[in-house]
Amino acid sequence: MQKKYFIEFILFTSYMLFAMAWVGSAGFMKEIMLMTGMNTLAEASILSTALTFAKIIGTFIAAWTIVKFGIRNAFTVASILMCLSIVTPYATSFNILLISRFLMGLGGALVIVYFNPIVYKYFAPNERAVINGLNAIAFNVGTAIMMFGTSSFVAIFGSWQATLTVISILSVVMLILWLIFGKIDLSTPNNTATKETSYTLLDGLRDKFNWMYALTYSGLLAFYIVLFTFYPKIGITQTNQVILFGIIGAIAGMIYSNKTTRRVSILRISGLIQVISAFGLSFAGTNQTLAFVCAAMLGFFMFLPMPALVTYAQERPGMTAQRISVTFSLFWSISYLVATIIPTIFAKLVDMSDGNYSTAFTFICLVEGSFFIGSLFLRENVKSTTA
Repeated sequence: MQKKYFIEFILFTSYMLFAMAWVGSAGFMKEIMLMTGMNTLAEASILSTALTFAKIIGTFIAAWTIVKFGIRNAFTVASILMCLSIVTPYATSFNILLISRFLMGLGGALVIVYFNPIVYKYFAPNERAVINGLNAIAFNVGTAIMMFGTSSFVAIFGSWQATLTVISILSVVMLILWLIFGKIDLSTPNNTATKETSYTLLDGLRDKFNWMYALTYSGLLAFYIVLFTFYPKIGITQTNQVILFGIIGAIAGMIYSNKTTRRVSILRISGLIQVISAFGLSFAGTNQTLAFVCAAMLGFFMFLPMPALVTYAQERPGMTAQRISVTFSLFWSISYLVATIIPTIFAKLVDMSDGNYSTAFTFICLVEGSFFIGSLFLRENVKSTTA
């Protein structure tokens, strides 16, 4: 096995285990609340808020950490932070739990940015779409494993604490493998003669592309969070289908994006179908067949364009590892910031409508449409990057 594929195995598995630890903890929240003396759901919601802030902060500073410490050391620190999931099943107080979860979330936020310069460095242009697709579904794979396997894990390992501990131990194993094999130098990008030049966060903030690129995705992310936060509570339970068909869609997206250098067309088609499916799922009412079909289409077309979306930025003319790092730092931090504000507005609209979700559903589906609208402003990269 070539080193680059083993590096990708470590990246994918580390983030998948992060998802398993995070989603698994959410599933055991009642037990965790009892163990740490938490008495209200408000305290539990603070944990979610902590993760949100960790994501915004972590993704924003990720490019700076790469420049300051180098990608190897930066990823090492992020992996150590993710390994703090070991604290969750044994936390004795709310404060300990809150701090450990915040730091764990910070590690996860850093890693999703680090994916991109590492992929850009190690993989040839004709390989990147597949690798980007794999990284895009790492969290979904971890979520699906816990969604369908938690009861089996508890039966095998004996308790929820043991289950979370095993996941954390596997994260430590990934950290050790990284320390042994993760020697990376980003100074000479793979298969390109592009000269590495300084490109700071300030430069990135001045670049209109970064704003347009982030805002294209942010509406989709906001909808995704609302979907899993609010929809099940009102009887729309087809979120499992969204997860499963999302994985299938991402695999199809890898295949498609690996066969063509045209990225924008798949973004526009997927964006349009996303909006239609989002409205269909939201307003299906008691029609379970329609809800299932819309959920399946939504999941598939949410993740089908992700390999193309990520690869699109990597293929821009004049791109370097440093520019990649800044672009995706801003991409994720802006997206998470928007995705933090939108669910609050959604909930407020429900409250203003005395518990009626119609206005809120219309609002969030229109927000989701930012993916389609944003894609209309993107243009195909002039230079073909297929090797």
